[in-house]
Amino acid sequence: MEASTETLAVDDCASNGGWTVVLPRRGRQRKKPQRVEILKETQEPWIPTDIQIDPSTEKALMQKIERSIAKVESSQFYHSFRDQLQTPLISEHLHKVLGSESKMQMVIYGIGSLELYEPPRLQLSLAILMKRDFSWIGDIEVFDPVLSATESQILETMDCSVLPFNEHGRRQALKPTVFFMPHCEAELYNNLLQANWKLNLLGNMVLFGNSFETYKQVSEFNSPVLNSMGHILAARKFTNEFRIETISDDYFNAFHDSSWHFFSPILETEL
Repeated sequence: MEASTETLAVDDCASNGGWTVVLPRRGRQRKKPQRVEILKETQEPWIPTDIQIDPSTEKALMQKIERSIAKVESSQFYHSFRDQLQTPLISEHLHKVLGSESKMQMVIYGIGSLELYEPPRLQLSLAILMKRDFSWIGDIEVFDPVLSATESQILETMDCSVLPFNEHGRRQALKPTVFFMPHCEAELYNNLLQANWKLNLLGNMVLFGNSFETYKQVSEFNSPVLNSMGHILAARKFTNEFRIETISDDYFNAFHDSSWHFFSPILETEL
């Protein structure tokens, strides 16, 4: 997930899939511009630092990702994950966000290096499988500043759009949107909530990422992180959170402490 110059660790580093509370850094992004609202910060144009695409590297990485997708698809972890999404309680929240729309766009922030680490490949595999198995998942957009040209090419091949600029997490949910952000830095979640701090925008959001309840526990022992978590902690009072189970050690590094979050403030005064 998007990296940082300063880290207050809760577990491992985010680059290999571990859970961290991280303070700021800069990012970058790739592919066709989208008509979306981005707040506060100027979009930062991005292209991979490596311009060359190595065909042999691309083929090897594609094979790794295909094996990862097959592994996740046949796992008890994915069966449990899929079953949880279909429970009446979560289905009710999803239908409420969708409203009259038939599909929900997916935005993946901070996927990490697909070539170097297995957890990012597992996370991408889960997103790809969700799109295959759930008709309400629409187009997928991806960004991480560490993506290489080869990784970007593979993502495009898999029908994902790689953004050409860094939104710093400040995408406004003008339409139903699921933000897929396991193990991103705290600042990114905070930016996302700040950009959507209105009743109608929060109602368009679904967030899959680090547990807000865990952030609350961390904040009690690490007061320096509070500046990057203000909106996270404030949102807890109107957040319905559903933790997932990692089931086995194979999926712990990629998904531990991950939850579904649905936001349902009733009055502007709650914000």
